[in-house]
Amino acid sequence: MPIAIIVHGGAGTITPDRFEVVQAGCKEAAAIGWRVLQEGGTALDAVEAAVRALEDNPSFNAGTGACLTTDGNIELDAGMMEGQALRAGAVGCVELIKNPVSLARKVLESPHILLIGKGPQVFAQEQGISLCTLDDLLTERQYNRWKDSQSASKEEADGEPSYFRREVNTLAAREEKHGTVGAVALDATDVLAAATSTGGFPNKYPGRVGDSPLVGCGFYADENAAISCTGHGEDFIRLLIAKRAADFVACGISAQDAAEATITMLGDKAEGTGGLIVVDRLGNVGHAWNSKNMAYAYMTESVTEAVAGV
Repeated sequence: MPIAIIVHGGAGTITPDRFEVVQAGCKEAAAIGWRVLQEGGTALDAVEAAVRALEDNPSFNAGTGACLTTDGNIELDAGMMEGQALRAGAVGCVELIKNPVSLARKVLESPHILLIGKGPQVFAQEQGISLCTLDDLLTERQYNRWKDSQSASKEEADGEPSYFRREVNTLAAREEKHGTVGAVALDATDVLAAATSTGGFPNKYPGRVGDSPLVGCGFYADENAAISCTGHGEDFIRLLIAKRAADFVACGISAQDAAEATITMLGDKAEGTGGLIVVDRLGNVGHAWNSKNMAYAYMTESVTEAVAGV
């Protein structure tokens, strides 16, 4: 049976000076997942390994390098799903976890599907996952970005109550970068899996949860396809974007055509932008976006090394 993997490093505006680094990061993650598949690992193993690599790479807005909330904290979301038995696991607004995708994997293997807030921290420790510190996740780039936004918020909201200042510039931040990473894979036993992880958008309201940890919105896998999304989460939730892409594949549409059709529908029905990646049960991959850029890389049996783009 064929094997395949495709990863993404987020949709939005990627400046030319970052093209090389984000493509390299995606290629590395795809290669890590590919090796897992080649060695007989499961699709779940492959997407977890690939997303962990992206979470550990400070160039991406997930895990280490995630953006900050308005109050200077880091809240992470992640979810994953295996298509054969429709097993899913996710965490939302989790703090002090270096690799939230691996915590989502533990949730997938438990009786639960979604844990949020402080619950995931307790669950992580029960599962032998140690807590990290905020400094372990914080990068200079994201801290400076937060400081700049705080200065702008203070200038624009001078004299306004603090609850107003929380919302200043959040729309602009969402338009600038939809920070999410993800991976989808098909293994040698014909099983599909998907995983998504994110820090959300810069200066998000504390406690905000987007599409990334929600089944059928930011990720989905069944017997036909696996999908991981990145974009304006609220619109991806309203439209169940990941599930719609899987349904297109179930109707006989190719992975690439399904990706394009889903993003066309997003553009027709919502103002938010974003993108997604797809792999189908035949090992075909697809990717599409209507934002300015989306970093991605894939490996299939028809290519000799990872193909990447923005």
